[in-house]
Amino acid sequence: MSYYIGIDLGTSAVKLLLVDEGGAICGSVTKEYPLSFPQPGWSEQDPSDWWKAVMFGILQLTEHVDKSQICGIGCGGQMHGLVALDEDDAVIRPAILWNDGRTAEETEYLNTVIGRERLSALTANIAFAGFTAPKLLWMKKHEPENFARIKKIMLPKDYINYRLTGVHACDYSDASGMLLLDVEHRRWSKEMLEICGVTEEQMPKLYESFDVIGTVQGFVSGALGLPRGCRVVAGAGDNAAAAVGTGTVGEGACNLSLGTSGTIFISSERFGVDHNNALHAFAHADGHYHLMGCMLSAASCNKWFCDEILKTGDYAAEQVGITDGKLGRNRVYFLPYLMGERSPINDTDARGTFVGMSMDTGREDMLQAVLEGVAFAIRDSFEVARSLGIDIRRSKLCGGGARSPLWRKIIANVLNISLDIPQTEEGPGYGGALLAMVGCGDFKSVADACARFVRVRETVTPDPEIAARYEERYQQFKRIYPSMKTLFKDLR
Repeated sequence: MSYYIGIDLGTSAVKLLLVDEGGAICGSVTKEYPLSFPQPGWSEQDPSDWWKAVMFGILQLTEHVDKSQICGIGCGGQMHGLVALDEDDAVIRPAILWNDGRTAEETEYLNTVIGRERLSALTANIAFAGFTAPKLLWMKKHEPENFARIKKIMLPKDYINYRLTGVHACDYSDASGMLLLDVEHRRWSKEMLEICGVTEEQMPKLYESFDVIGTVQGFVSGALGLPRGCRVVAGAGDNAAAAVGTGTVGEGACNLSLGTSGTIFISSERFGVDHNNALHAFAHADGHYHLMGCMLSAASCNKWFCDEILKTGDYAAEQVGITDGKLGRNRVYFLPYLMGERSPINDTDARGTFVGMSMDTGREDMLQAVLEGVAFAIRDSFEVARSLGIDIRRSKLCGGGARSPLWRKIIANVLNISLDIPQTEEGPGYGGALLAMVGCGDFKSVADACARFVRVRETVTPDPEIAARYEERYQQFKRIYPSMKTLFKDLR
């Protein structure tokens, strides 16, 4: 029996899966680590916390199996985070994460001075505050001594791969979100590197997600008991890895991820750009491309409302009273912009907002507004895709928020499409394991691995009456942010 380890390096925790050669999940381990907010809108983590969590997680995951049969490791991870290493490969400063909003000035500089058209020509994308290039410009301006020490620039999951193998590597899907990659031609953009004041020598070597970058180092083998021949593949950004884990490969396939952030992921066999740049144009982990819309706060909105406002951890109990008869009839709206927003509005100043409350508004109305607000914001990106002529009739749905039957129903009706729930809900981790199988030669392609193992557990279909009610509500929802945009800026 052969085994594969899939790693999902998330924002609040790492989840590790042990998958056998038949595609079955034999075990899973989750290890949490701290998240730091040094200033309002900032978000940082210590990469050593990731590594400790992965090390202890692998030890626990593999304690009851023959470790000599572990053939490969594949990692999916949070995107865009800036991990800066010095000449000794030591971390220079805490990693600046994907949901960090400190780079408003740098993002504005890139989009206005360098220009959106130029950026899109160089990288197929424009600047968003969470991307890596604005972080480099911020570091260059505000921490010049640290910036001068940079020997290697890495992304979060690439740091884990480096600690496993000693190789500085990055895959095309994750590199796409740095605003440093020429996505169409799959190479670092020399012009963008020059704009950010860095060189190609400071960048990791580029690989396809299923390419083997090396095998586990000797000290890792000794510490974890893994065989020296255990292969490590380049892995993928979390959304591309989740797409692999849900079988979202090939032309026109769609996946929605309802995790800390929320994404709409549309797979394509051909390179294409949203000329309004509301959707990201990235490389896919299957060797092709995809369009993606990303909202910064999705399931985290529900967690925030329940944990911080309602002071409860029983999320399911809070949803019991929200019946079908209430769907599409809520008079309360919620803008889910707790950390600012990326797709499609690209506004770091936007904030979470309740609208329409009255004396008879209760906790269920507010909770329902939170769940609906996330669904409406996802639809904003859907509308961009539809404006490009992309006809989405159904989608996969994964992520922690997808475990809520109520939320699944709301999203299906707000989007008015069918949602397929994969039998295996561990999107990024399972995708990482499948990439490792391809790298180890078990399959010729990512598509072959997905076709063999990914199955749909159930399908949620929209109800015509509820969908019609939500259509009316969405038309009202999409008027709220434009009316408040100037106010958000003034409140900054």
